Parts: sequence; C-alpha cells; structure tokens
Amino acid sequence: MDSGNQSKKKCHALLPTAGTGSRLGGELPKQFQELSGKPMLSYALGAFKETPQIDSIWIGVSPGFIEHPILQTIAKTGANIHVVPTGGPTRQETVRNTLAAMMKSGIAEDDWILVHDAARPGITPSLIAKLIGSVQSSHVGGILAVPLADTLKQADLDSVVAGNIPHAERTIPRKHLWQAQTPQMFGLKQLHEALENAIRLEADITDEASAIELAGAKPLLIEGAARNFKVTHPADWELMQLLLSSSAK
Repeated sequence: MDSGNQSKKKCHALLPTAGTGSRLGGELPKQFQELSGKPMLSYALGAFKETPQIDSIWIGVSPGFIEHPILQTIAKTGANIHVVPTGGPTRQETVRNTLAAMMKSGIAEDDWILVHDAARPGITPSLIAKLIGSVQSSHVGGILAVPLADTLKQADLDSVVAGNIPHAERTIPRKHLWQAQTPQMFGLKQLHEALENAIRLEADITDEASAIELAGAKPLLIEGAARNFKVTHPADWELMQLLLSSSAK
C-alpha cells in the first residue's frame, strides 16, 4: 500500500462510554465520576483534543444517558466533538454502532480510528502521537501495549470455579507476553467489518485487536506506558488520583 496515501488518511478518536462501571461502584458510571477535580472522561478527551493529528472525537453513550448535563457540557467543548447515542449491551457493540454512525456521517472508510477506554485517564498526547506515527505506514493497524514484567502463575481451575483460594499450577513464560492498552488504531471499515464478524460468531473478544486478529491480521504492538492503566477497582481509582494530582503540580 502506498505510504503517501496512508499519510493522507485522517485520524479520529472513538471513546466508548456506555459501560456501567459496576465494579467501582457509585451513583454514576465510573467514566463520569469526578476524579481529581473533574469527570474521568475529561482526561482522555483532553488528551485527544491536544493531539494535532486527531480530526474529530466521537463519544458513544447509552441512549438513556444522552441528555445528562455532563454530556451536554462535554459536547460544547469543541466543534469536532460528537456525542452519539450508540451504546449497546457490550463494548464491542458500542464500538461497532459508533463506527457505523461515523461512516454514515461521511467519514472516509479508510480513515484511521483510535478506540480508547475512557477509564484510562493516564493517556497523554505524546503516547497518542507515538501510536499514530508508528502505525500510519501500516495497512494492518496497531495498539499501545506494555511488555509484562511480573511473573505469571496459572491457577488450578477447580479452586477458581469453587470460589476457594487457588493453588498455582505452573509459571507461564512471559518473554513474548504483552499487556494490551488503548488507544487501538485501525481503519474504519476494517474495524467495523471485523467487529461485525466477531459479534456474529459470538467470539470471545475483549478488545478491538481481538476482532482484527480473528480476521487473520496481526496488529503492531507499540510500547505504551505504565501510567496508561485502566481504572477498574477502588484501588486503581486511588492510584490514578495520586498520579493525576502529582502531574498537575
């Protein structure tokens, strides 16, 4: 594929925010809860707004949440920010629905889409730019990820199923293992078709790269950063709050 044509493609961010964040608790979904002074979603949104290569930002939310004041405020923070009621019962469906809305709006089918978890507020413009710069010459796409540093243990399944304290059955070699992060960057039509296929097959996919891999492609692994971790549990929330507070000083 011609690298000149690749570089002319525009880049767009997609933030699926239809999840409930039930493991964290709280009255609002976690992406809208206040973290170190503002809604958690605002951090990822701000990082993409500050990245010059990003042409537009799309936020897929649950239809019943579309009128919430937080979203109304966010939608007014930039002309290129689009809040759309494309939330589905799963993350994959939310992303697929939002991609469909983007194509319907006239975005080119071969433009790049960067899908990012709103629950990763540690993302920075430099990490986003690093991913874009590394992937733009690729026809496959790629993701931010970090090589695993910890020793991995496989637990015995019987104990896990029974709810007992598990035993370590074996140590898993980590030399070739990476921990996936976001953004995950793929072509608009390419990703939409991959997700459509995965959903149709009821495949066990946990991120966009899983769907691309199912389609037979091999996404690039671009080294990310430890600060770009996902806020899932209360301990993650506390750690991220410390990180963001120290960064603001």
